Amino acid sequence: MKVMILNDRNEQSGELELSDYIFGILPRRDILARVVTWQLAKRRSGSHNVKGKSDVHGTTRKFVRQKGSGGARHGSRKAVQFRGGGVVFGPVNRDHGFDLQKKVRKLGLRMALSAKAREGKLVVVDSLNYDEHVKTKSFLSRFSDMKATLFVGSDKNENVLKALSNIIGYDYISQIGANVYDIMRKDKLVISVDAIKKLEERLV
Repeated sequence: MKVMILNDRNEQSGELELSDYIFGILPRRDILARVVTWQLAKRRSGSHNVKGKSDVHGTTRKFVRQKGSGGARHGSRKAVQFRGGGVVFGPVNRDHGFDLQKKVRKLGLRMALSAKAREGKLVVVDSLNYDEHVKTKSFLSRFSDMKATLFVGSDKNENVLKALSNIIGYDYISQIGANVYDIMRKDKLVISVDAIKKLEERLV
């Protein structure tokens, strides 16, 4: 698969041959859904927690005699049916993550990249590396027709991050952080030539 390379003036500066093994496979919704579910489950903190009967602060003294009161038999004010008592079967601290095979994760990333290429929403630029400060206005003028866009560069670039931080819907990540969730939730994918070469080396 051949795609054209755009320079900083949005003019064609050449062509690039993409690997069909990465950008030319048929996407499967079930694989993409598995990887996205794995990603979202892994990022959950799992810090939700409530106090049970044994965690509530209070006396354990029996406050009513066992028989003869005309009411139910109780042994502690910390029981779940009383105000201020514990919670039964409430959420506890736990890890929501689960294991997913490395080959499935790689396959999901390849399918996400292929999906953007098949939809015509993959834009290849010559470079996204800026050694000095770049203005937000220059990015808006260059990619004005794109609403929700993910930029993928070869390495982390603070100048690009600062320039894109003022634009709603624009995100930047390095190729080592490319993932299925971020790619699929954005409309367009703008990726540099050197980032594509590193991805092809990593996903083969």
